[in-house]
Amino acid sequence: MSGAEPDFRSGFACFAGRPNVGKSTLMNALVGTKVAITSAKPQTTRRAIRGIVHRPAAQLVIVDTPGLHRPRTLLGERLDSLVLSTLTEVDMIGFCIPATDPVGKGDRFIAEKLAAVKKTPVVAVITKCDLASREQIAKQLLAVSELADFAEIVPVSAVSGEQLDTLTDILVGHLPEGPPLYAGGELTDEPEQILVAELIREAALEGVRDELPHSIAVVVEEMRPREGRDDLLDVFAEMYVERPSQKAIVIGHRGERLKDVGTRARKQIEALLGTRVYLDLHIKIAKDWQRDPKQLRRLGFYD
Repeated sequence: MSGAEPDFRSGFACFAGRPNVGKSTLMNALVGTKVAITSAKPQTTRRAIRGIVHRPAAQLVIVDTPGLHRPRTLLGERLDSLVLSTLTEVDMIGFCIPATDPVGKGDRFIAEKLAAVKKTPVVAVITKCDLASREQIAKQLLAVSELADFAEIVPVSAVSGEQLDTLTDILVGHLPEGPPLYAGGELTDEPEQILVAELIREAALEGVRDELPHSIAVVVEEMRPREGRDDLLDVFAEMYVERPSQKAIVIGHRGERLKDVGTRARKQIEALLGTRVYLDLHIKIAKDWQRDPKQLRRLGFYD
């Protein structure tokens, strides 16, 4: 990488905002591939996931964070703590606010938190513009401009691609000069086992009842090539819920729902890894794991 131009720019930008405002979808669109799972369910993202955007004269590392909210569980407190610590470690922040929702208490709460992060430029990103009328977008631009003194305000659509290049230009423009941080072909630095676990959780989130999403956690215990087969990968995973009633919901009538989750997850994993996959998926009960420090650590959510 020593051949990089002297004026090459590289650094980190963090997407922050309320739950379910389109942060993960936007990061996937900018990176050009799926590196973060998405769902209509709030608080789908539980980790600070990095996606890497490569340009001839720049490398932009986008950090997608969980939605900031007023926590009701120990898990919620840890997720908020993760976001706030990430905000202090990046070169710039993209504050995501959907064009379709009026600016509310949650946005003002986050704007206050961002104002406390001194010397880090904040760009307001108006997301989901494909779902809003021109009038709605114009009103939202005005409302967002009154929230804080932002470096820029950019309306975008991750679905239609509207203004994505403009947003990337703005983010890159705020990065410091420096060499590339990752090799040219890398699109994320997430370990494969974490990505696979997230794809299984995404499949499980499809169609579950509203009370269930936060109760689902997935851990991939092992991934190994099938003995004597170089074209098949065995994946052994455990899905955790908090109560027997939730286990019954995920399994479904005669196991149909769990079978559907496994099928959809396997297809996504095969697309990610580029090989055939045998998915061995089991459900276990970890009572009230969202409030239990010991179980949170075992499931990968650290202090």
